[in-house]
Amino acid sequence: MLRRILIVAILAMSMHGAQAAGSKGFPPVVIYGPDPCLACMEWAYHLMENGFTVTFKATRDMAALKRRFGVPQKVESVLTAKIGRYFVEGHVPAEDIKQLLTEKPRARGLAVPGLPLGAPGFEGGDPTCEAGCTIVDSASSERESQRELYDTLLVEANGKTSVYARH
Repeated sequence: MLRRILIVAILAMSMHGAQAAGSKGFPPVVIYGPDPCLACMEWAYHLMENGFTVTFKATRDMAALKRRFGVPQKVESVLTAKIGRYFVEGHVPAEDIKQLLTEKPRARGLAVPGLPLGAPGFEGGDPTCEAGCTIVDSASSERESQRELYDTLLVEANGKTSVYARH
């Protein structure tokens, strides 16, 4: 509960132009998303814990923003971020972003399509398992959600995608 309160406070600061956390040589991350979005705040917190400076901008027309950044429809998620010359679509783990910034490939950015259960900022999930999580005991009426396996995709300059990391 305290963590969630801190996230809300950090998000409130960033919405007023303040930046949270120190950067460890990484360009700042600007997250665009619906307001309010607790999963977006959790992902922002994940990035800050990993040394990124984060600013959140509540955005009404996400479709226009995604088109402007060159995000292909097939890899869309709820939030979109910009870091340096790259976009980051969805709940991409910080270590994948760090690798991207180190390798500097000729690409548009990284994407984790949808909202996979277990991705940073989306660790909770829906216990009804509609997101494709694992049913532990299908013989009983008890269902337990587990972490989904998901890929981080590299979106190349031509818009094609390839698997960048597996989680």
